[in-house]
Amino acid sequence: MASKPKILEGLLNAPPRFLFFTGKGGVGKTSTAAATAVSLADQGQRVLLVSTDPASNLDEVLGASLGPLPNQVMPGLDAMNIDPVASAATYRERVVGPYRGLLPESALRSIEEQLSGACTVEIAAFDEFTTLLAEPSATDKYDHVIFDTAPTGHTLRLLALPGAWSDFIDTNTLGTSCIGPLAGLSNQQDRYRRAVATLADATKTVLVLVARPDAIAIEEAARASLELGALGIGRQRLVLNGVFVATGDGDPLADAMAARSRLLVQNLPATLAGIDRDEVGLVDFSLDGIDGLRAFVNGVRQEGPVSQEVAIGETRALDDLIDELARRGSGLVLAMGKGGVGKTTFAVSVALELARRGHEVELTTTDPADHLGAVLAGAGQSVASQLHVGRIDPEVVTRSYTAEVLARAGTGLGEDALAVLKEDLRSPCTEEIAVFGEFARVVAHANDHFVVADTAPTGHTVLLLDSAQTYHREAARQGGGESPEVMQLLERLSDPEYTSVVVVTLPEATPVHEAASLQADLERAGIHPKAWVVNQSLLAARVTDPMLRARAMREAEILQEVAQYAGDRVVVVPMLGEAPQTIEEFHELLGVTATIR
Repeated sequence: MASKPKILEGLLNAPPRFLFFTGKGGVGKTSTAAATAVSLADQGQRVLLVSTDPASNLDEVLGASLGPLPNQVMPGLDAMNIDPVASAATYRERVVGPYRGLLPESALRSIEEQLSGACTVEIAAFDEFTTLLAEPSATDKYDHVIFDTAPTGHTLRLLALPGAWSDFIDTNTLGTSCIGPLAGLSNQQDRYRRAVATLADATKTVLVLVARPDAIAIEEAARASLELGALGIGRQRLVLNGVFVATGDGDPLADAMAARSRLLVQNLPATLAGIDRDEVGLVDFSLDGIDGLRAFVNGVRQEGPVSQEVAIGETRALDDLIDELARRGSGLVLAMGKGGVGKTTFAVSVALELARRGHEVELTTTDPADHLGAVLAGAGQSVASQLHVGRIDPEVVTRSYTAEVLARAGTGLGEDALAVLKEDLRSPCTEEIAVFGEFARVVAHANDHFVVADTAPTGHTVLLLDSAQTYHREAARQGGGESPEVMQLLERLSDPEYTSVVVVTLPEATPVHEAASLQADLERAGIHPKAWVVNQSLLAARVTDPMLRARAMREAEILQEVAQYAGDRVVVVPMLGEAPQTIEEFHELLGVTATIR
């Protein structure tokens, strides 16, 4: 049995059976969840670790090949990925299969079309999630079940679904919904209610909010704490990951990072300051693999190289990329990548510079966790008149979409038919439809000016793009009609003269591999990224602090791998002591040195 862990001691002290890890993308949820699972298994516990993230990287962190069924990765620890796409295919067949050979092909196609939208993907994954949470037989051989959940926006929706769907089933007496016949859901209603009860039971469940000492990550953790508390999940714990302490050797970036970290920890929002927490220091070694996770949780420092010099060759300046974009005079610029990699900073930098050059620019976000307001807070008073900042607000567009559908399709309907329509519009899927339609309309604006979009994390974005071909069928079924903007969306996104996709990542293995997967998915859809931007490079910042220098040395191999995916179309942006807050500070990012040695 392993010695008592030195890290995460509070979390690992008599944890309940179910542990949920959530937080902003890129804060270390997967690593922390995996390290917790390894530690509990080392202590002789039987543990199941489950990822419900559409863009899971649990395989990479554990160094194991995972699937939809539990797979042993070490003695005492099994792990699995809930694959939303595969779950949806299974779910569709479970609904449609019994009718094959009994109903006409036209009727089967109609049911399949009802089950072809993004909401079916979510409800199918949710169906598996509640099985693990509420069916004793599914997990009775384990002492602990740990969920590595998706970024906060997805997690809030996932955890809200049990109540939302139970309420929808309770009040829907007509048997139809945006996910097809309700018979399957109604059969599982008792399980959904038991899942809700388990989530709210403090003796069974703890919600672990993971954040880095970063203002936006902490703000999002505080919001998640409030919203999850309102859902009845009252037992919560905070893990502050990557708290950095400088050695005091005179490295200005290290001193700035340490001061920022210290200030944020000392001034946590009241919501977070009032709950128990664990603070985890920054480490200079990879957390991938069982050995790395075990070293991390036991507080073992693995020395890394600190003196060697590296050369990764020529990269591009951000200013050069903007020159190419500006020559077109209009078009769509999409910043895409894993949550927390700096898409917002990149999008704002591009939008501000295009506006400074006299172009009309529309800057918007489809990210469920809106970060533009925070990034622009300091620059808002001096934004060029050519720059228009907006957001696709899910609540606002859903209300507008609902009213539009009722006005168009509800007029003249009988009482029963109108009741069907209203109940359908109350389902959780309506928001997905409404947001998607608004995104398509924003994309259409790029005909005569620039639209710069800070998009959602990778899993959400790919689902959004994948649904382009099925969205119009769902909207038509609800009475929303076929949107010409949606019908033209894939054509516009795949047109390199109209759309420039920039993949944004960090100089770390997991974000780069996820970015490579994103690029492969996009290219299968006929969308070819224009460039890659690698943010927050310690190597480019020329740090001297031993801890940061050791981390910087590990970047060289990662940046060489990036070149394999992107060729010479790579921009490397150095780590900054403070996030840019003014137009001038954003402008400083544009001319970063092009060679790292």
